[in-house]
Amino acid sequence: MVFRVGLVGTESSHADGIVGYLRSRPEAARVVAVVGPADERNRGLAGDGVVVASAGELLGMVDAVIVTSRDGAAHRQLAVPFLAAGVPVWVDKPLATRVVDAEAMMAAARRGGTTVTSYSALRWLPDAEGFGRGPAVTVSGPADPGSVYGGIFFYGIHVADLAQRLAPGEPGPVAVTHEDGAIVARYECGGVAVTLRFVAEGPFEVEVAGWGRREIRLDADYVVPGVQVFLEMLASGVAPLEDATMLAPIRVLEQVRAQLAGLRAG
Repeated sequence: MVFRVGLVGTESSHADGIVGYLRSRPEAARVVAVVGPADERNRGLAGDGVVVASAGELLGMVDAVIVTSRDGAAHRQLAVPFLAAGVPVWVDKPLATRVVDAEAMMAAARRGGTTVTSYSALRWLPDAEGFGRGPAVTVSGPADPGSVYGGIFFYGIHVADLAQRLAPGEPGPVAVTHEDGAIVARYECGGVAVTLRFVAEGPFEVEVAGWGRREIRLDADYVVPGVQVFLEMLASGVAPLEDATMLAPIRVLEQVRAQLAGLRAG
């Protein structure tokens, strides 16, 4: 089966990488519709497909949807109608900027008897592999708490999701401080001491006590492993991540955002 895919929200550069890879896999899926203005960019992304003005027009036209809107606060509104109609959805990072919205999408997927998934593209990169369990994990990377695209969630999801991969489990209470120009969040997850360092600029780096430190390198095709995971989900009908795994980084970042607001107010 060749899955007909609709793309919702095209302002992210991820849309280009996703569409480019899907075009190399015509036996698996093809983009048949793009939601947005009928400008040159969207017509290019649509290719032989169509550009439609609203997401609702995709219902009945597609077998799956990819939400690539930059603002995670809009993802619930965009994804839920498809999930409720039984259409599988991949929400590009972040799933949401509030736990309540993420849970609403998961509930809609259950009602619709379909799958929803979301993750940082960095989770699937080779540089994130090969680490064993250690007593402490530190992940560092760029993030802008003032971003108009959901604040700390926009890039911070990469940092938080990498930490969840390396130290899976239910995150405990988060403590946030400012240290050496970085926003630092500390919590315990599954018996592992986790430290997140959100910096203004710099590479993504991970360190697992007893296993070493490594930069997570991003090449021109860094979104491809995530697209492959999405295609596997469509073929199998099984979501690659459990709900709790997707919720964990949202829980952490929600606490980070709240504490940053408190620090500013103080």
